Amino acid sequence: MDANMSIVGLLLNASIPVKVVMLILVLASLVSWSIIFTKRRLIRRTKADSDDFEAAFWSGGDLNTLYQRAARDKSNVVGMASIFEAGFREFNRAAQQVDVHADKLIEECRRAMRVAQMREVDRLEQSLATLATIGSTSPYVGLFGTVWGIMTAFMGLANVQSATLAVVAPPIAEALIATAMGLFAAIPAVVAYNRYADKVVRLEYRYDGFTEEFSSILHRHARNRAKGS
Repeated sequence: MDANMSIVGLLLNASIPVKVVMLILVLASLVSWSIIFTKRRLIRRTKADSDDFEAAFWSGGDLNTLYQRAARDKSNVVGMASIFEAGFREFNRAAQQVDVHADKLIEECRRAMRVAQMREVDRLEQSLATLATIGSTSPYVGLFGTVWGIMTAFMGLANVQSATLAVVAPPIAEALIATAMGLFAAIPAVVAYNRYADKVVRLEYRYDGFTEEFSSILHRHARNRAKGS
């Protein structure tokens, strides 16, 4: 293969607009992979922490002990534990008020848990939109580079008396590399976005279920406290 027909040779000999397109796609790919690995660690940690907390919660232990453990290290409390901590903190605060109706107390707890859940889901969804943007736009950016390169190649043929394959092949090949790079940047981003979005939705369903179950438990505690008083 001729040196100029190697991948590196084609990249170096590409026109300035095509080089700019390729640079953009390389940067987009690097950003995409950085988000993919970061998000993978985050979702794995959140799921594992939620599994551990759920096992401790349903083991029948004292809720005050579980709350104190979560409140001592709030910086590391994520996922389901964060929702529990917000709900139980609000329950303790509202229960200290005089003549607080059980339904109103639980509504305040539910509101606090919903806010914590929204914060957790937002943390999980952060940067997913960037993956979606890279996945949807990279092929078109690559296609723009290809169209520009082919257009430049055909314009250059006007100054050539005989358009042989050896003359036409290099500029068209360098133009097609832009499309390949666009797909290389887009495919992992699309796959990762779909996978992680599904995992976030599944975690959100778990949060919804826990919020409802914990609200029922707090409601029973509130009624028992009201009867005891």
